[in-house]
Amino acid sequence: MKNHIYLRAYMAGVTVPTVLVVFVLACFVVLRFGYNVPIPIERGLMFPLGIVPGLWGLWNILYIVVRRHWRIPLGVHGALVPLFVGPLALCNAFLLGFDIPRFALAIFPAGVAVAMLAYYLVWKYLVGFFNRMLEIG
Repeated sequence: MKNHIYLRAYMAGVTVPTVLVVFVLACFVVLRFGYNVPIPIERGLMFPLGIVPGLWGLWNILYIVVRRHWRIPLGVHGALVPLFVGPLALCNAFLLGFDIPRFALAIFPAGVAVAMLAYYLVWKYLVGFFNRMLEIG
């Protein structure tokens, strides 16, 4: 019975980024092929498509495990995700050979802060909604 809690936590965590990734991919396809906007990021789309939903599901399972010992709000727990995903995405961009401008590296910490705020809100309201709906939050 305990394994069902973890499966539900994984599914609640995976739902939000899966929907968002499909939406972003659809917007990209419309812009790239419908309006001929030259955005050469096809190579970089595999990282978010493959890693992010699974990471969110595992992060939600980690929340279920951690909250037994340490009372941390779900939004704060979710706001920590960019601290792990940001460096992974930056390494992915370097490995794929993207030419990252120097100013982008200079504003990277500010981008992480904005991402942490966005993740806080998404985790608090959307993932929290799915956790409550599946009776695990």
